Amino acid sequence: MKKESTPRQRVLEAFRDVYKENPQFLVRAAGRVNLIGEHTDYNDGFVLPIALNRATWIALSPHDSQEVHLKSLDFDESVTVPLHQKLNQDRGWQEYLKGVVNIMSREKMMLKGWHGVVAGDVPIGAGLSSSASLELALAKAFAVAGDWKWEPQKMARLCQKAENEWVGMNCGIMDQTISALGQKGHALFLDCRSLETKQVALPDSLDVAVMDTGTRHKLVDSAYNERRSQCEEAAAFFEVVALRDLSLEKLLASEKELDPLVFRRARHVVCENDRVLNFINALEGGMHEKAGQLMNESHASLRNDFEVSSEALDLIANCARQAPGCYGARMTGGGFGGCGVALVDSSKSKEFSEAMETGYKASGGKNGMIYICSASEGAEALKP
Repeated sequence: MKKESTPRQRVLEAFRDVYKENPQFLVRAAGRVNLIGEHTDYNDGFVLPIALNRATWIALSPHDSQEVHLKSLDFDESVTVPLHQKLNQDRGWQEYLKGVVNIMSREKMMLKGWHGVVAGDVPIGAGLSSSASLELALAKAFAVAGDWKWEPQKMARLCQKAENEWVGMNCGIMDQTISALGQKGHALFLDCRSLETKQVALPDSLDVAVMDTGTRHKLVDSAYNERRSQCEEAAAFFEVVALRDLSLEKLLASEKELDPLVFRRARHVVCENDRVLNFINALEGGMHEKAGQLMNESHASLRNDFEVSSEALDLIANCARQAPGCYGARMTGGGFGGCGVALVDSSKSKEFSEAMETGYKASGGKNGMIYICSASEGAEALKP
């Protein structure tokens, strides 16, 4: 059986086919899975993602025309975007390129034209941030084409603006930051208010399993923005800048005065921030069972208080908890479909994967996929 080509191989081969030359540059930017800290980022809270060893790759060469020509292998489409003309908003993968061009033009950044080929292996719509992966890969492509100094946190903020303002997805800063700043073998603790970060080493005795339910979401069209509005309503009620500033004690004391739905949304965020800090302490203290328990509690909160889980996500998390070597499992990403994540004893990863492959389907799930993942580097340029 012929071995499937990697995205790196695909973009390099396709570039030579399309442009009849070798690319001058090759860039990649990782997708992410969030270990814990869900829907806290836009509430100025805490998150703990890892950059996945799944990424978006772009092979490219600069040229003198004032435009970008990009072929997507995953969508089998090409687009040409001018760099110094007004752009029209539409729908589709091309909007991420237009959004990045738009925000960088507004920031008066020197944009040089290039042509390239893009492909990736971050599942789309699975809650693994394929969009941030694409945005950061595009930003890195502009950086190498224009010979800029790479400023990862600045690029993360610009890419977030592109997604917020152009694509219409009101995401927080987490996805772009981990795609820009990820380090091999580490999770990234991010304070979404101060943007301070801390690299948290992942023990060799633990593996991270990403569990794709086979269901998909479209966050722009989902209740994501509604949840954000409800969090803002709760913050306004307590006269705080964001739910980051609200204590559980103060929230509980005002339960009867607050709309029950808004109260539950706030309770999830306040408790989830505490879970992130406790999870890091558990990891650093070698308390794997405690870390797993916190993941289970996170899922219950996302299901009951924030109401962003789904039947498939509940099912795959429950199946994971029954599989060999699992310390804990939960949904990850914005919700309504996509993936779960589990913390697994690395000596039992194979048993875990085999049990999940059969258990999820036997329980009525769709054709789910299990990926044993490692924490990788963030956006980078590599030799073609």
